[in-house]
Amino acid sequence: MKYKILNTPAVPNMPWQDKPAEDKSGLPLWRYSENPIVGRNPSKGVARIFNSAVAPYGDAFIGVFRGEQTNGIPYIYLGRSRDAIHWEFDEEKIPFKDEDGNDFMPGYAYDPRLVKVEDTWYVIWCQDFYGASIGVAKTQDFKTFTRIENPFIPFNRNAVLFPRKVNGRYLMLSRPSDSGHTPFGDIFLSESPDMTYWGKHRHVLGKSDNWWENVKVGGGAAPIETSEGWLLFYHGVTGTCNGYVYSIGGAILDIDQPSVVKYRCKTFLLTPQEWYEERGFVPNVTFPCATIHDAQTGRIAVYYGCADTYVGLAFTTVDEVVDYIKENSSVSAADTEIGRR
Repeated sequence: MKYKILNTPAVPNMPWQDKPAEDKSGLPLWRYSENPIVGRNPSKGVARIFNSAVAPYGDAFIGVFRGEQTNGIPYIYLGRSRDAIHWEFDEEKIPFKDEDGNDFMPGYAYDPRLVKVEDTWYVIWCQDFYGASIGVAKTQDFKTFTRIENPFIPFNRNAVLFPRKVNGRYLMLSRPSDSGHTPFGDIFLSESPDMTYWGKHRHVLGKSDNWWENVKVGGGAAPIETSEGWLLFYHGVTGTCNGYVYSIGGAILDIDQPSVVKYRCKTFLLTPQEWYEERGFVPNVTFPCATIHDAQTGRIAVYYGCADTYVGLAFTTVDEVVDYIKENSSVSAADTEIGRR
């Protein structure tokens, strides 16, 4: 391999499908031929699952899934799989507790991420905190989920935790916003010594002149540590006469100062074009939330929400996607500065 995936174990049983010989797109991501991997009405009382996060766990896989209930209220459900493609979901919502062991369920919860830092798993999601903001819970066994302090005041979305501390600090990406379907938004970086107090906020990247991300951007999957920097899959949004379109973009952040963008791809990596991406509850959405990656082979599987209705799966390799981002990079002064003004 030209580039290495660092500080992550091998996942030899991760899902994989070779790039189709007939793929003429020139893009570094290709779709799983059996998409979508999660369809409508996946479990009792849940109409749609999308915008969800998965991870290797033991010799199998586990995930936290945005389940849109039939009453329209989103919650987070636990899912398990032997192959990371075919999923079984718990019928009951994840039972969040407070630090004293009492029930502490959010009014709603959506777009979860799942990240392990050292020996603890963290679930991060968007919820009501007197306005849309970020909720966090921790677990070590996927049986007890303990909510910890909310990191930010409203309004905020798309929080993504880094998979290891940098310079002794936890790091989290987020996208400050407003109370509605925000027509703006940049990605910021915050740090914490203890997962309770967050500060030293830095700007990472904002919308650009590229048509597919000229309205707003937001964090996607947890950054992957590579020999070239932190590989970030994010979403970029444009506006059309028929509403917003969400595409998947890619950037590489500095290892020691991740608010500094080394490379940023001026083209999308994936944009809605298949029926399950173009047609659904919210049309024209590809929304990355997680990756499974194997350090030994450099393979990467990207999990993404499709049209707020389905879960899709795409593949790439660290060599192909990093080369593509570097070869098609266009960074601004705001990208390459440390992000403090």
